[in-house]
Amino acid sequence: MSIHNENPTSPATDDWGLEPLMDVHELAAYLGIPISTVYDWRVHGKGPTAYRFGKHLKFAISDVRAWIAQQRDPSTSEPRRTDRR
Repeated sequence: MSIHNENPTSPATDDWGLEPLMDVHELAAYLGIPISTVYDWRVHGKGPTAYRFGKHLKFAISDVRAWIAQQRDPSTSEPRRTDRR
């Protein structure tokens, strides 16, 4: 499952108008992290918001996108000034 589409502000929906959900394995694979890290984030209140269906966790694509945007390192988004005074 990919979190990319042509219109990033409007997630794709299925025939019922529902947004696709990722499971823990898909999220970990997409982020390139161990599955255990996703579970650790849950214990510590980090990571994207999840839905629980019984023993299964699912992540809405829009929640994953929003969480990823919040993880941007602000020190790398602007060029560093090298002229110290």
